[in-house]
Amino acid sequence: MNEKVKEQDVLLVKEKKSGKLYAAGMDKEGKINSTKPEDNPDFLRIDRQGNMLENFFANFMRQVKNPTSFEFLRVPAEKFQEVYEKLKEAFRNPDKKENKAFIEMYRVNPEDYLKKQEKNHAIDPELVQWDKFEKFGIRRDTLEKTDNVDKMLDHRKTDMLNVTLIIDDETTVRTDARFSLRKQDDGSFAPVIHPIRHKPDLDRPYFGVQFSPEDKQNLLNTGNLGRVAEAEYRQGEKTPVFLSIDRQTNELVAFRADKLRVPETMKGVELTEKQKKELAEGKAVYIENMTSKKGEPFSSSVQFNSDKRSFEFIFDNEEKQNQKRSQRSQQSQSSKDVPKTFRKKELTNDQRDSLREGKTVYVDGLTDKKGKSYSGYITMNKETGKTDFMFPKDYKEAVANGSVIPDDRHKTQVKVNSEGKTNESTKNVKDPLEKGQTQPTEKQQEKQAVKKPKGNKVSF
Repeated sequence: MNEKVKEQDVLLVKEKKSGKLYAAGMDKEGKINSTKPEDNPDFLRIDRQGNMLENFFANFMRQVKNPTSFEFLRVPAEKFQEVYEKLKEAFRNPDKKENKAFIEMYRVNPEDYLKKQEKNHAIDPELVQWDKFEKFGIRRDTLEKTDNVDKMLDHRKTDMLNVTLIIDDETTVRTDARFSLRKQDDGSFAPVIHPIRHKPDLDRPYFGVQFSPEDKQNLLNTGNLGRVAEAEYRQGEKTPVFLSIDRQTNELVAFRADKLRVPETMKGVELTEKQKKELAEGKAVYIENMTSKKGEPFSSSVQFNSDKRSFEFIFDNEEKQNQKRSQRSQQSQSSKDVPKTFRKKELTNDQRDSLREGKTVYVDGLTDKKGKSYSGYITMNKETGKTDFMFPKDYKEAVANGSVIPDDRHKTQVKVNSEGKTNESTKNVKDPLEKGQTQPTEKQQEKQAVKKPKGNKVSF
């Protein structure tokens, strides 16, 4: 039997007055219709992972004058004929105990799907094992406050979250990761963790998919494979998928090609048959004269991204630079005024100017609660209007992945202070320097004065 059929159901509708069973259907325009299953048992098939039922019941309630006159049943497509005949027999005597139990096995309550339609989510939140998040140190209310619940209920990943894993009484692991939901055998959804990888692993095959040099270049440059791949999740079964890189975790993410729906238009531009065909093949298609949300015309390449589960715009280098400059300019104009101090350390005018420009500034001479000095980098958070802090190690990683803008005004200071290097004043100091130290201490100066050069050599 076709594996796709095993993932489908047939929706039946029963008229309470006549007692007759029909196969329920809905055309492309959302119009509800029905037919006798004997005439066409394949009339309506519902993908179990899809949201057709939400749309069907929403339209049904709008079109039918008396919706309560009907009952609905959901029957597995691969067992349709067998179950359908037994249901007809059971409805002849529905009050009989065993018949009533059999009918209830397949009964569908429209209200359950209307609730999901109202929330516009693909996954019912009642089916999620929220308690499983607690083993990662994450609470449901935290996910809700950060809008990450909505992301997961729409088959997307969360933002990057802080994870705390308690291995035993003496071992605790803290890291950053994203989460998604995966359906279990019992119909519930459990959390799946997506930890950060050092880099995308493109040398190893992805479920039998070997990456050519061109494939690797596409994935690293655009984040997308640029073609349909044949993944073998089960031995002997090929599944056409699109592949993209999760830029936050460096994980390869797949999206089934048969689930993709290419739109007729893109930002106001009607797509040609050739463009739609190439987009369906995973290729990047250049589209001209689109209209942005601000009503401004723009042109860009468009390609499907498996991680985002949507089409994205891919600009060339020049367009990217112009876009970044525009964003920086807007940030500089719209960001709130920066504070005069950070953790009781007074900021210079240069540092404040750099923060206004969206740059990351080096700050030393900070003191923790135990009185120990430390240093690091601060930047203005454009969303909260507050300063964010990071230590030098995190700053180096942020510079490497391009998530921060270095402060050009303080390049010299950074090289001397953050990396523990010496300058002219401290080059003869033998003791280890404190982080941020640019002048020898009084005690170190005394040691330098006591030590005299050997012999009578004089240098000019």
